[in-house]
Amino acid sequence: MEQSMKQNIWTRPFLMALLNNFFMFLVFYSLLTVLPLYVIDELHGTKGQSGLATTVFLLSAIIVRPFSGKIIEMLGKKNTLSMSVLLFGVSSFMYFWVNDFYLLMGLRFFHGIWFSIGSTVLVAIAADMIPANRKGEGLGYFAMSMNLAVVVGPFLSLALIRWIPYTSLFMGLSWIIVIGFFCTFGMKVNEEVILKAEISRRLTFQDLMEVKAIPIALVGFLTAFAYSGIMSFISVYAKSVGLFDSVSLFFVVFAAAMLLTRPFTGRLFDQSGPNAVIYPSLFIFAIGLVLLSMTHSVVLLLVAGTLIGLGYGALLPSFQTMSIQAAPKNRTGHATATFFIFYDMGIAVGSFVLGIVSSQFGFPVLYLISGGVVLITVAAYKIVTKRKEEAVNQREVLEL
Repeated sequence: MEQSMKQNIWTRPFLMALLNNFFMFLVFYSLLTVLPLYVIDELHGTKGQSGLATTVFLLSAIIVRPFSGKIIEMLGKKNTLSMSVLLFGVSSFMYFWVNDFYLLMGLRFFHGIWFSIGSTVLVAIAADMIPANRKGEGLGYFAMSMNLAVVVGPFLSLALIRWIPYTSLFMGLSWIIVIGFFCTFGMKVNEEVILKAEISRRLTFQDLMEVKAIPIALVGFLTAFAYSGIMSFISVYAKSVGLFDSVSLFFVVFAAAMLLTRPFTGRLFDQSGPNAVIYPSLFIFAIGLVLLSMTHSVVLLLVAGTLIGLGYGALLPSFQTMSIQAAPKNRTGHATATFFIFYDMGIAVGSFVLGIVSSQFGFPVLYLISGGVVLITVAAYKIVTKRKEEAVNQREVLEL
């Protein structure tokens, strides 16, 4: 038992997968930050049009995500990864030549397809590489690559466009994906052997969703709904209270809190179970959102950012791990896709609903409501875990 606990996470293939994930999300968050500015400054679009650069990308990701599991099953994880990273890179190069708003929207939709498939298969591959008894810790480390990209991508892109043209930035980001593509060749992927006869040509609900992952994915939906208020409105809120110059520090402390606690929370998840991580994290997340709603100073803004990073940062990898653990090993791709379907929907629906709330009642009410949604998430998680425990107990009784 002690020997199994020492199984190594940090293998070369895992590092290659982690780097690939970092590069993909680095490009994603860089473009997320600068494209609204590009639409206004270079394409002379409106503020409403600038927001569509994000909306169209997420829309295509949400549409394609249900089919990711079937694609992975048919092509295999390694082939799906190589194809999606290659086409994600090709899409990135195309920004260099697009100088029309409607062409840009078409490219954003096309780009979102490969981001959706690539990010799904990368999590599935990483999950297969991690020893079963260190799954929470390993996926926590893997998620750190995305957390790091949240800070590095926007910081890098916003700093560079002060000195170089947008087209040069787009080209530089494209070459980063080229490096990521070469990283795929250093990844040894253990494919599940699926006979062609077993792969149904007729599309069924099971091809789109992993039913066993849906309950925890619904909890992820609520969490993403609450988090969407940070992703979509924190900069505007900070500007409205005279703290816009400090919003970059908010993201720094937010990311630092996630990165510093990730190794501890991952091990706690594996050793003590998900409840030991998820309940405290949800309450800390809720407290951070409530503090944010009453922020009028830099200190309070940074304290709120730290608490939100501590809380939310532990939730995403924990829910991901639980969704993967709920499914059979040969359906990790489907389980990952199912979780991201609900997570993406939570971000999209949350941004829309909370946008209406902010326009009607203001940003403080928005973040109070977000904190309330997190408390509802506590109840939803309790229901999901209770039903799971009852199902396990019933199964054990039947086996006696």
